[in-house]
Amino acid sequence: MFTALAASALLINACQTGKEAGETASAEKSSFTLLQERILTPTCATAGCHASDKDPSFAQHGLVLSAAVAYTNLVNVQPRNSAAKTDGLMRVKPFTSAQSLLFHKFDPNPAHHGGKQYGSLMPLGMDPLSVGQVEFVRRWIEAGAPRQGSVVDASLLDDKTPSVTYAPFEVLPKPAVEQGFQMNLPQFSVAPNFERELFMRRSVGNATDVYVNRIQVKMRPNSHHFVAYGFKDQALVPPMDQVRDLRNPDGSANLLTYLSMQNHIFVAGTQTPTYDYTFPAGSALLIPANTSLDLNSHYVNKTGAPLPGEVSMNLYTVDKAKVVNVVKTLNEANTNFSLPAGQRRTITKDFIYTKPRMILALTSHTHKLGEKFVIKIKGGARNGEVIYTNTDWEHPQIVTFTTPIALKAGEGLTSEVTYFNNTNRTVGFGLTSEDEMNIIFGYYFE
Repeated sequence: MFTALAASALLINACQTGKEAGETASAEKSSFTLLQERILTPTCATAGCHASDKDPSFAQHGLVLSAAVAYTNLVNVQPRNSAAKTDGLMRVKPFTSAQSLLFHKFDPNPAHHGGKQYGSLMPLGMDPLSVGQVEFVRRWIEAGAPRQGSVVDASLLDDKTPSVTYAPFEVLPKPAVEQGFQMNLPQFSVAPNFERELFMRRSVGNATDVYVNRIQVKMRPNSHHFVAYGFKDQALVPPMDQVRDLRNPDGSANLLTYLSMQNHIFVAGTQTPTYDYTFPAGSALLIPANTSLDLNSHYVNKTGAPLPGEVSMNLYTVDKAKVVNVVKTLNEANTNFSLPAGQRRTITKDFIYTKPRMILALTSHTHKLGEKFVIKIKGGARNGEVIYTNTDWEHPQIVTFTTPIALKAGEGLTSEVTYFNNTNRTVGFGLTSEDEMNIIFGYYFE
C-alpha cells in the first residue's frame, strides 16, 4: 500500500510540477509574442486586411502581420502612409511611440500626436483595442520594441476598459446663415461582415454661385473614406436623394452604380473620421448656382451585428470680394491608350501648362485593371519627382499638400499608370466598368 500511495503522490506532484512549468513557460513568453498572439493575429492578420500579400488591400499598405513576418515588417520600417512618412514616422520606432505609426493606428486619442490623423483607427470594422491593450503596445515600443524578453506587464492585456466610448453621433453644427451650407448622408446600416459603399446625390442648396474656402467632414466610426463628387455632364446625373449601392447584398457589383461613377469630378474627400481643410488665404473653390453633389461613403463591418454609418459635411463660404485665387478642380484625363489582352503595360502622359499653377491636392481614377497610379512633376528643378502614388484602384489616396506645389509656365504633371489586362480582349478608355480610365483629379489655382 505504501508503494501505491507513494506512486500516487509522485504522480500528483509530477502533474503539479508540469502545470507550474507550463504556467512559467507562458509567463516567460516575450512581450512581442504576447502582442502577436493577443493583438496582431486576432485583430490585424485577418483575411482581407494584413494576413498575406494576397489581401486585396496589400498593394496599398504593403504590410503583412502574420506571426512569421510581423516583427520584421514593423520595426524600423518606413510606412507607406504618405502623411506619416512626411512626418518622419516609422511603422515602429524603438523607444519612441510618438513616432510609431502602429501606436497611432491603435490609439483613438489624437491629442498625443498634435491632433494629426494618419487614416482610419485600426482594426477597421471591429471594436478598438482596450485601454490596456493600447498601453501594452505603447510600453513595448518605449522599452525598445524588442523581439525577445518580457518588458511589459502582461496583465495589461486583460484590461478590457474600452478605449472609445461612443456617444450618440451628432452631425456637425450648421454654418450660420450666409456663411455656408451643410450636406448630410443620413444614417444607414452596414450588414454584419460586409463592406458597404454607397452614393447619394444631394443638393448643396445654393441658389447663386458661392465660393467655398473651408470644408469640414465628420463620420461615424469604421468609415474607410468619404468623397463628394460633382458631375461632368448634368444630363446624366442620377436621381436625387436616392441611395445607390456599389455592391448588391450578395457582394456582386451593381453595374448601374459603376456606370454613374464615370460622370464624376472630384470636389472633396477624406480617409479620416474627421476632416477640416481650409484653402490657402485668399483662395476659394467656386461652386456654381444650384449645384448637386454625389456623396460617396464606404464603411467596413467585421462584426456579427449591423453597424450604423453616417456622414456630415459643411461647406463654408467667403465673400467673392475676398477671393484672389479661384480654386478649380483638376481633371487631367488620358483618353488615348490601348491595353493588349493578357499583358501588363505602363501608360505615360504629360500635361503641360501654359500658365503658372499651384497644385493643392491630388487623387486618381482608374478601373479594376489599374495596378499603380503615379504622378510626377514634369519640368523644372523638380522634374521627375514623384508626388503621388496609389495602388488601390477602388479607394485611391487623397493627398492634400500643406505647401502647394508651384508649377511654372511650361511645366506640368506626368501620369504614369500601370495596368494588368487579365482579360482576353484589348481594353481602352471608356465609360463602362469593362473599359478603363486614366484621370488625375485634384485642386489647383492659377
